[in-house]
Amino acid sequence: MSADATNPAAPGPVVPVGPRRRARPRIDLRRLGRAALLGTTARDRLPDAIGHVAEAHRAHFPETDLEPLRRAYVLAESSHRGQMRKSGEPYITHPLAVTLILAELGAETTTLTASLLHDTVEDTDVTLDQVREQFGEEVRYLVDGVTKLEKVDYGAAAEPETFRKMLVATGNDVRVMSIKLADRLHNMRTLGVMRPEKQARIAKVTRDVLIPLAERLGVQALKTELEDLVFAILHPEEYAHTRELIAENAGRPGDPLTEVAEQVRGVLREADVPAEVLVRPRHFVSVHRVSRKRGRLRGSDFGRLLVLVNEDADCYAVLGELHTCMTPVVSEFKDFIAVPKFNLYQSLHTAVAREDGQVVEVLIRTHQMHKVAEAGVVALGNPYAPPGEEHSASDGERADPTRPGWLSRLLDWQRAAPDPDTFWSTLREDLAQDREITVFRPDGGTLGLPEGATCVDAAYAQYGEDAHACIGARVNGRLATLSTVLKDGDTVQLLMGQDPASEPSREWLDHAHTPAARIAIQRRLATRQSAADQVHDAGGDAAPAAGSPARADSAAAARAGADPGPSPVPVHAGVVPPAGLDVPGAFGPAASVVVVGRPDTAARLAGCCTPVPPDEITGFAVRGGMVTVHRAECAAVARMRNAGRAEFGVRWGENAACRVTLLAESFGRPHLLADLTEAIALEGVEIVSATVAPPAQQRVRHTYTLQLPDAAGLPALMRAMRNVPGVYDVSRTQPQPPGV
Repeated sequence: MSADATNPAAPGPVVPVGPRRRARPRIDLRRLGRAALLGTTARDRLPDAIGHVAEAHRAHFPETDLEPLRRAYVLAESSHRGQMRKSGEPYITHPLAVTLILAELGAETTTLTASLLHDTVEDTDVTLDQVREQFGEEVRYLVDGVTKLEKVDYGAAAEPETFRKMLVATGNDVRVMSIKLADRLHNMRTLGVMRPEKQARIAKVTRDVLIPLAERLGVQALKTELEDLVFAILHPEEYAHTRELIAENAGRPGDPLTEVAEQVRGVLREADVPAEVLVRPRHFVSVHRVSRKRGRLRGSDFGRLLVLVNEDADCYAVLGELHTCMTPVVSEFKDFIAVPKFNLYQSLHTAVAREDGQVVEVLIRTHQMHKVAEAGVVALGNPYAPPGEEHSASDGERADPTRPGWLSRLLDWQRAAPDPDTFWSTLREDLAQDREITVFRPDGGTLGLPEGATCVDAAYAQYGEDAHACIGARVNGRLATLSTVLKDGDTVQLLMGQDPASEPSREWLDHAHTPAARIAIQRRLATRQSAADQVHDAGGDAAPAAGSPARADSAAAARAGADPGPSPVPVHAGVVPPAGLDVPGAFGPAASVVVVGRPDTAARLAGCCTPVPPDEITGFAVRGGMVTVHRAECAAVARMRNAGRAEFGVRWGENAACRVTLLAESFGRPHLLADLTEAIALEGVEIVSATVAPPAQQRVRHTYTLQLPDAAGLPALMRAMRNVPGVYDVSRTQPQPPGV
């Protein structure tokens, strides 16, 4: 809570020093406190204490009306008067500092007004009704939201439900979380006189919850400073070592980043591309990560170049010039302009190599992209103001900060979570994912997924709970199982079944990485289990109701001419049928075969290749004087020839009926066996036998031996089977290779 904040001058963890992103100096709380106590509060003048806030705000909104800020400061100062922080400073210095952080990020006036008042309802006699009367419903809503956030005890037993409610409130207006993040940053800056154990507790919550939230909301300026402050508290020795590395590098003569920056300026001047080229030092945690990854650091590892341009097209012009005039490291190129990150981030990433082997990373973006990259949703303005006012994006399109992609998805699945604990565990897993991939849909759309996501995750990201009917996928044009792990840039086509009663497999949980997928699957499985329990409580051995899967499969098998047996086994996704399930049926005559020169010799069709007219065939003598007939390309033909078996010429007789074995490959889903047997029956074909192999990775193989009244109907039969939803291939059984 904000009241726990302390004076940065007091002993405590070392605050990171060195190159910073913003040139604006950190405010002096003692000077600010004196200004708050002694400065003018006349109605017609801006109080001296918020002069620095007004200056930062006007830098982003030159024509803005500062009157709401003046009135908010007057109310906050009078309400907090007499309250002191633990450091001994007037309490008003805290809301002023939080408001300055937001003003520097480019927050609009309403957010700054609420920021000045964010502790008044919690810590003073000011009520929400008073806030509404003086500043309007929007400010009241924001102050109420931040007040609720202040009451969250992240370590309490009730944490899951409390945090869930907090995020619901945040989702309705993300500016609530923006104020909370700025509040936490100022408290982390001033954490020095806290007991070490309390510093560690606050730092861990900041690391586990608030930093990932800042990342997902795109507020990089807050995220990176919070990371450094947490790093200093939780890992003081590694922090000190990193600080030494940065200091040593600063003392070296000749900075490769500065030299390459000058080269880049020269290249862009010659190409007449207007651009601003800056050296952007890495923050402490970033340097620490690079040192762990690369070992010994070189000068180019301590920062990156930032190239700022005016238009999107200029970004690609800069990229072309750099790759033409300098040595690019092609593997380092990433285009986050064409495919923005989930947290609104846009930029081109590339790298160029120096002659001494040092690699310099380069970020290329427009000024507007840079503003959003630093401030994220804070930079997008007021979602409730009419279009055309101060919040509008530079391209004239209205930007809505209340629903960035990740937060929008979070709001969807938090409503579907069956209980707070499920919500909390999946949220923590999601926050732990710090990298995201982008996959493409065939229609040109994109899906943002965490690294390690599978086709299951893609299905629920695209179709929501309709993804229960997903039966497979094509990844980059090739058939793939739902467990296939996707890579950045993959194209994913999801294959959907037509059965509205389709249900997910429990196995899908093993392949689901996103909260949306896991919660949707768990919810459906829980519903199915509840229904099963009700049937059991009602006397579960009752006969299946009409229309139930068992009845449907039994009826379809009967229509196909097969004996369904005492216990039909429908093939459900994720339900493993018994290996070698046989469905016996009526046996009919095979197509007639004549042995050339021996019209009285009996012939039979080989089961290994099941020849049918008009296959090219040959025959071999077997015991008992019979001739077995094989397809000419059957592997057994070569084996019998090598064994010296007598070979006979054979030809097809007048009878066009034939027996054939077909292999149907499909994705598992409910009622698949029933639909396949029905399709076969509708073609007038009898099932001699059927074998269903146990599912493997959501794939099912069905082997049917079928009696056709006319061999000419085989192509139509195979087409009918392929048209059954979920079936992706139907083929004649292939001849077995020798030795099998």
